[in-house]
Order: sequence, then structure tokens, then C-alpha cells
Amino acid sequence: MKSKDLYTIGEVSKICNVSKKTLRFYDQINLISPDYISEETKYRYYSQETLLFVPVIKYYKQMGFRLEEMKVLLDSESYETHINSFRNKIDELTLKKEDINIAYKSVTEWYNLILEAESVIKYNATEVSIKYIDEFTAPCMVQDFSGHYMESIINIEWTNLLEEINQAIYGPVIMYFPNAKEKYNKLPTKAVVFQHNAKEIESGETITVGGKMMISAYHIGSHENINATYDKMYKWAEEHEYVCSESSIERYVTDYWTIKDSKEYVTEILLEIIE
Repeated sequence: MKSKDLYTIGEVSKICNVSKKTLRFYDQINLISPDYISEETKYRYYSQETLLFVPVIKYYKQMGFRLEEMKVLLDSESYETHINSFRNKIDELTLKKEDINIAYKSVTEWYNLILEAESVIKYNATEVSIKYIDEFTAPCMVQDFSGHYMESIINIEWTNLLEEINQAIYGPVIMYFPNAKEKYNKLPTKAVVFQHNAKEIESGETITVGGKMMISAYHIGSHENINATYDKMYKWAEEHEYVCSESSIERYVTDYWTIKDSKEYVTEILLEIIE
């Protein structure tokens, strides 16, 4: 670009790769204004110094500054203004980064759960096995359970509690049943609902699970006949001379959140081995 006294709006548009409409809007909001407007033709002309503000604006845009924020920076004559503006932008972007990370983690985990369920159904992977469950601590809520799975899994009280403690979660809904026999016999019992936390836990009740080998099996289909899978697991444990605790964990891989057809639901059941 050779230096000359003035550039037309068309030349600025071509040189800086920015539309004439955008340049007119910048003028309208007093962000970048032409140095001279012909009284006869109404043509806009820009000096080289003014033209060079366009790359600065593009870089501010890359950093996430809004147009009104850019104007403050372009008009500034002190470092203090820039320091305050950049500090505020860093704080703002930090919050956005956290939100994006949570959204990414949530979407990725849900996608993986669908793939997991699809694989379980495709290969009818319902055999009983033993697996190691990594230990983790998660926010939780104790609730009464009387066999109504849908209201326990799509849980309004749980959702409200997470909002109250400013917590975000990801992954499947999981329920811990301290007394699996009561649940098996369709008696009113207690359940602890929990999910992986996407933020640091600062308040509320927590539960720690895993850190041990557990008996595992997938149940395909409605929760109404989930006892059939429990029967298979208890029988397998007895045949292999394992003693299980009174509790159980149900991990809802896919359920009411994901698909309407209950025949496509996939639930992983985990039984703790004590001997």
C-alpha cells in the first residue's frame, strides 16, 4: 500500500478487506469516521492514519471486545483505561471459557452415552462381569423412591438444588440404593441421586462411590422389568461365590432424557462386592 493523502471508502474497503456497509456503520457510531466528505459528491475520504485503525478494530474484535468497548480504547489517552478494559475483558472471557467447557463436556458425555447404549443394544452386551469403578465424589440429594423412575431421573427437585448451590453437572443420572432388596420388592425406600460435577463442589451434600471392583451388568429395556437383571446378577454372584452388599447403583445410560421408546433404554447396574 502506497501512502497518499486520502482514500475513498471503496479503496479502504478493498485495502482493508472490510465492506463499505461496515465502514458506514463505524462512521454512524463514531468509531471510525472519514476525514473528509465532499460537499458536492458526498463521497467519504479517509486518511492513511484513519485507515490504519481498521486492523486495530479487527484485532479488538478477535479479543472479544464489543464496538462500544473498542471506542473507549481508541479514544483513550492513558494506560489506565486499557488496563481496566483488558482486566474486565479477561474476567468476562474467563467466565465464558468455563461455560463453554461445561457445555462441551456435557455434550461430549451425552454423545458418548448414546454411543455406549447403541453398542450395548447392537451386541446385546448384557452378560454379567466384574469391573473396577474409579472412585469419585459427586454432589447428591437423598430422596424417597417408590418405583416412579421418570420423576426420579428427570428430577425437578434435583435440578432446583443444583441451581441453588450454583453447580453444573454432566453425564448420566445415577442412583444409589442403600437397600436394594426394598427396591427389588417394590417397597418404599431411599435413593441418593447424583451426577458428575462440572464445577468445583463448594456446598451441598456429596457422595463418594467407586474405588473398588464391582459386579456389573447392562439392562436393556423398561425399568419396570429391571428385576430380571438383578436376578441374573445375584445368581451369577452366588455361582461365583461372591457376597454382595445390600446396596446397588443404577447408572441410566439412556432413558427418558434421550429416547421415547422404553425398549431402547439402557441401564448399568453395579453391585458392591464385600467378600
